[in-house]
Amino acid sequence: MPSFLSKPFLRLPPKSLLSSHFPMSTVSAKPRRLRGVVFDMDGTLTVPVIDFAAMYRTVLGDDEYKRIKAENPSGIDILHHIENWSPDKQREAYQVIADFEKQGLDRLQIMPGAAELCGFLDAKKIRRGLITRNVKEAVDLFHQRFGMMFSPALSREFRPYKPNPAPLLHICSTWDIQPNEVMMVGDSLKDDVACGKQAGAVTCLLDEKGRYGSQEFANLDLKPDFKQDLGTSERITMETTFSCSWCSSHEHPNRRQANSMALHAARSGTSFALP
Repeated sequence: MPSFLSKPFLRLPPKSLLSSHFPMSTVSAKPRRLRGVVFDMDGTLTVPVIDFAAMYRTVLGDDEYKRIKAENPSGIDILHHIENWSPDKQREAYQVIADFEKQGLDRLQIMPGAAELCGFLDAKKIRRGLITRNVKEAVDLFHQRFGMMFSPALSREFRPYKPNPAPLLHICSTWDIQPNEVMMVGDSLKDDVACGKQAGAVTCLLDEKGRYGSQEFANLDLKPDFKQDLGTSERITMETTFSCSWCSSHEHPNRRQANSMALHAARSGTSFALP
């Protein structure tokens, strides 16, 4: 199977495709150079193994879970929700969350193609950062097990955590890079996209199962700059999803305007571009 990071796939989509996916104001924006990519961890750099729905039901109870889910179609912010609970109730909730996360650590797997993508970004001298609502222990294990280092790598011990833009702005400040030169990549609309949008970064939503294409999300104001759907029968692989074309200072100006990071649909081999 050919790598979608290979040279033939670093191409522009037709102008009509850009126009249909992105506002004209975005496509015609002042050229920017991608200087950093900040990744979510669970479900983005790693294969999703935590059953979040089961976690939320255990913490909240069935009735409360259903009520909160109905009121928050973009997803439940369990950490924010329990912040105002009594200390004893909080401790119980955090223990449940920790138990689910521990089970996830035991089954931690890197997303196929993630190592190749990181090597590609390194070759282009594009910085790599990480923001997760998981604990530092999970981040440390990820670094140790897979030999991939992200810096800064912020876990939920950094407050305030996603969707607050503070962790992403902290990384931009550490890198001495403007937020609009950074891409935030993740699989959560309410956490990753919201964080990126509030910080002023380009955002990419990875939608492995196409859940954000359902009608319940159709009328939400919060939209990523790009959303990658691969359907329910396919897993997202980093290697087949990303290709950077925002990297070369020798590109034609129109290409630099239109392309920051190309995303590819694995089924068709068609390339799409982020503004």
